[in-house]
Amino acid sequence: MSIVIDLHAHVVLEDSFGTAGRYGPELSSGENLQVFRVGGYEMRVPYRGSVFMDAHRRVDAMNALGVDVQLLSPNPLSFFGHINTADALRFAKATNDAMVGHIEPYKNRLFGAAAIPLQDPEIACEELQRAVNDLGLIAAYIGTDYGFSLDDPKLDVFYETVVALDIPLFIHPATNNGIRGSVDERLSRFGLDLILGYAYEETIAVASLVLGGVMQRHPSLDVCVSHGGGAITFLKQRFESMAYFMGTESNFAEDVKLLWFDSHLEEGPAHDLVVSTVGSDRMVFGTNFGGWDTPTAITDFDRNLAPNAIQLLRLPWEEESGGEQ
Repeated sequence: MSIVIDLHAHVVLEDSFGTAGRYGPELSSGENLQVFRVGGYEMRVPYRGSVFMDAHRRVDAMNALGVDVQLLSPNPLSFFGHINTADALRFAKATNDAMVGHIEPYKNRLFGAAAIPLQDPEIACEELQRAVNDLGLIAAYIGTDYGFSLDDPKLDVFYETVVALDIPLFIHPATNNGIRGSVDERLSRFGLDLILGYAYEETIAVASLVLGGVMQRHPSLDVCVSHGGGAITFLKQRFESMAYFMGTESNFAEDVKLLWFDSHLEEGPAHDLVVSTVGSDRMVFGTNFGGWDTPTAITDFDRNLAPNAIQLLRLPWEEESGGEQ
């Protein structure tokens, strides 16, 4: 039987609380729901005693669902995209140090991705090198909004460092920027910040990477975007039509296939559209494990994505291997 590798699983690390100065993060007490504060943004969450904070409980839940391996990544609510570099760096260091301790007891089941203070690309490179070379984390993890576009030339040094370290880069959106919540208050209703807000951020990120020339400038860069890339596959023909209208050459439909996408979409037309557009060979399995949209079963499609995850994470495994602990 093929192993199941989940590349979309977040962790909440208590040792990182308070390390971003006045921005937090901070988690209230309480058994069922707590208040998680990041700057002036607050969300009610079920973190304490859950898979987000308890690695033993996580592995038990992985066993129950049928997930063999997870790549753990920082909580998107604490990307801190707009705070000052000093506080962002302190938080990233504390997060990366805590990540190592969190996964150590289950090192055959859990791997870690590094938090990155991308406000300052040079500082980001230094922390990424420490996280990979000294701590053993195997991926970089960033948000979508740092006050500049992801195709800004000043980020080239960061992308070059990712390539030099031979690790993948994962991109996940956030609608709070570390200081406050979404600037569009309409997203505060109906969970739109997580549904529409995330898709909006992901779509802009993919457009920036592809149309902004990042993938052409860094052809060896492996970038994986969450949730099937937001609305990018639905809008791909619109992107092509706009390029033609503006009189620019574009091969957007093909260039978007240079990226990787996680499959964390409910089964149905949206999932099928991503597969038909980018191909299953550019997709990896993801769950948002423990979140409101965690899948309740593993499908054959999910299992068949294991070789892609092994390739993307540079794991020295055969497909049939995996850890038990």
